[in-house]
Amino acid sequence: MRFVLTLPKRAMLAAIRFYRRYISPGLPPSCRFSPTCSEYAMEAIEKYGAVKGGYLAVRRILKCHPFHKGGYDPVP
Repeated sequence: MRFVLTLPKRAMLAAIRFYRRYISPGLPPSCRFSPTCSEYAMEAIEKYGAVKGGYLAVRRILKCHPFHKGGYDPVP
C-alpha cells in the first residue's frame, strides 16, 4: 500500500533526475536562483510530497526568468 501512495512522489523525482542527467547538460546554465530550480524541486518534493512539493516547484520555475532578480530562495 505504501508503494502506491509514494508512486507520484517517486515518479516526479525520477523525472527531475532524468532532466538533470540527460537534458540539463546540453543547455547553458540559466537558473537565477540558489539552490537551482531542479535542486529546489527535488528538496520540496522530498520534504512535502508530490502535491505541495510539486506546487512549490512549479511556482519557483515560473519565477525563473530574465526579469526576476533571483538570489537565495530555500525551500520553506
